[in-house]
Amino acid sequence: MEINPVEVAQSLANSATNLSAASALIGDPAQFGRVDAEGIVYVRTPEGERAVGSYPGKSNEEALAYFVRKFEAVASEVALLAARIKSGAMVPSDAAEAVVKLRDTVANLNGVGDLAMLAASVDQIPSLIEDHRAAYQERKDLESAVREAKRATALIEKEKLVAEAESLAASESWKVTSERLKVLLEEWKAAPRLDKATDAELWKRFSSSRNKFDKRRRTHFAALESVQGEVAAKKEAIVKEAESLATSKEWLPTARRFKELMDSWKAAGRGKQNVDTKMWARFKAAQDQFFAAKNADLEKRGATMEANLAKREELIVKIEAILPITDFAAAKKNFRALTEQWQKIGMTERNKRAALDTRLARVEEEIRAISEEQNRRTDPTAIARANDVVKGLEEAIAGYEAQAAKAEAAGNSAKAMVAREAAEARKAWLVEAQKGLSDFKK
Repeated sequence: MEINPVEVAQSLANSATNLSAASALIGDPAQFGRVDAEGIVYVRTPEGERAVGSYPGKSNEEALAYFVRKFEAVASEVALLAARIKSGAMVPSDAAEAVVKLRDTVANLNGVGDLAMLAASVDQIPSLIEDHRAAYQERKDLESAVREAKRATALIEKEKLVAEAESLAASESWKVTSERLKVLLEEWKAAPRLDKATDAELWKRFSSSRNKFDKRRRTHFAALESVQGEVAAKKEAIVKEAESLATSKEWLPTARRFKELMDSWKAAGRGKQNVDTKMWARFKAAQDQFFAAKNADLEKRGATMEANLAKREELIVKIEAILPITDFAAAKKNFRALTEQWQKIGMTERNKRAALDTRLARVEEEIRAISEEQNRRTDPTAIARANDVVKGLEEAIAGYEAQAAKAEAAGNSAKAMVAREAAEARKAWLVEAQKGLSDFKK
């Protein structure tokens, strides 16, 4: 079957994998080459066979495959060149130079494959160059547009940095603004460069804003020197009060007062560093003295609460031993006595006591439930209702049995059967009602 060179070139250009396009030119290696008895490899061309070389020490199949691969490599170059031309990624003049080199390479190729078809495919590439010259120009135009878009983006970014710097020039949030201006400066350095004139003009505005803020900040801190004496006086008063509270035993109110003094310290502002440091050391020493005594007292109370916990743990075992209840009166009396002991035990850590209280509540709930059941069983109203139910069922049974007897006497067996079934059903209900009645105490 004859292969159209144009179709081959198109296949090469559209190829996703260069080797797959090369295979289209090779087909069956035996169709285009052979190996003679001495290991010489030949390629078949329209002009006849010619020797392309040998591969000593290898089998005929391996030797043939070696020269097929050489053909494949060049065919892949043809496919790649065509694909790059079609994508517009290659300068047309460079592509033309590549065609010249490929023609020479194909003409002198010692490989096995359809050399004529490969040469014809190379000859089709110049037409591809012309067909896709416009695509190359479009790509160049696109790259130019992308560069312009990047410049526009960079301009917007730098103008945004300048605008924020200018908005911060009058700020009095000295620390926050200083840090923010440092960040803005780093962002300026990282931003893409513009043309020299535009960059210089924007930098002038950016730098001027930073300098304006820095000058105001220095002026502010210079003026701050005049008020540092007042700050020191406030903090001295705070320290003296803290020292007077260091030995207090009023734990909760004094702890709250120390917190208020700490808030006052923060509100007083910053003084000279060396003065602040000395006064802070005195304040912290007084605070530490108070809280150390407070913690020691809590530890002492903790030991007492541990002892109380042990008492409750011992007592809960006795309380739980009341269950199961066989003598309710005795159990109730014993429970009352044990709970009185329970209430007399001092403070216990709340989170540790909770589980014990739950166990106590279970016993208390059992006693309460039995008490309620006893009250129910002795309730005259409930007993009267139960008696009424039993009496009503007995009367209904007697009535249905009488109806059955009357119906049988009249020879109406069907009616008699219905009446007896109704009586039997109520007899079953009567048994249950009598059981319920027997549960009540007389």
